[in-house]
Amino acid sequence: MPREPIAHFQIERLGILDARGEVDTELLPPLSDSQFLQLYELLQLTRLADERALSLQREGRLGTFPSSLGQEAAQVGSGFALARQDWVFPSFREIGVFLCLGYPLSTYLRYWMGDERGLLAPPELNIFPINIAVGTHLLHAAGAALGARYRKDPVVAVAYLGDGGTSKGDFHEALNMAGIYRLPLVAVCQNNQWAISVARNKQTAAATLAQKAIGYGIQGIQVDGNDVLAVYQATSEALERARGGGGPTFIECETYRMSDHTTADDARRYRDPAEVETWRDKDPLLRMQRFLERRGLWHEAEQRELEETQRRRLDAAVAEAEAMEPPQVEEMFRYTCHQLSSRQQQQLQECRDGSP
Repeated sequence: MPREPIAHFQIERLGILDARGEVDTELLPPLSDSQFLQLYELLQLTRLADERALSLQREGRLGTFPSSLGQEAAQVGSGFALARQDWVFPSFREIGVFLCLGYPLSTYLRYWMGDERGLLAPPELNIFPINIAVGTHLLHAAGAALGARYRKDPVVAVAYLGDGGTSKGDFHEALNMAGIYRLPLVAVCQNNQWAISVARNKQTAAATLAQKAIGYGIQGIQVDGNDVLAVYQATSEALERARGGGGPTFIECETYRMSDHTTADDARRYRDPAEVETWRDKDPLLRMQRFLERRGLWHEAEQRELEETQRRRLDAAVAEAEAMEPPQVEEMFRYTCHQLSSRQQQQLQECRDGSP
């Protein structure tokens, strides 16, 4: 029998807004000028909030923090496309998504101050707790998507991960199950080129991360992750497909981690500074600013006013976070199990008594 091809696959890359602020008008999403401005304001707020968190950490007022510098478009573009009823499963670098969803910034900061109450999402937000263990929350998202399908709920489970997450077995298991059952799941990967100190090309021999979707029989697409409009469009299409029964999507947002992995890391030990410099001109805020300026929607005076307003908002959030009463010892046990075991009850009592 002769050899013959039995299947053909391809991976698309989507880009709409380039580094000069020019757009492909045929691909431009149907957003109003006010929505374009809102996207820019969220990008700006994400960056300023990130800067403030880093300052707080350096002052000893915040614990270890993972910066999102350079990755704002991947977060804001996807978060802006979400519906209120969708379930979000974040990893640990999604401050922009939290801001898009309206998560209280003071509550978010409390978590990074070491207060577990910072993970108590308001009841109107379907957002799961921040997940530090890389990739494990994809399984939770697949389970939620399976439940939504059984209940015929028109919701989508959206999980965020980094390129390092695609190297985990949890990723394979979750997407394999999502493909088999055509689950309403969207996995948004912020491929920032580094899994802590392991470079992207040391994690996989695949030409793209997006092509991993092929092995699971699902849709996969690579997006310019510094292009907020492309991320928004790709996410919107994926959500619509999932909500309509078309199955899951894996979105690779190709971006770059301009900062250290966390404030406990020093990327200078393993990363070439020249590599970082090549990404500075791809800044997601700068290209969106240029786009708005071309449309007559951005002015320097309004920019200064926006920054002042957002900084005042950040000041208020920090003050509110730091004014909260310290958590009680019960907080460590309250959300661990529905019912404490006898050993946990003993540990709780020891904590209350101050005994070892």
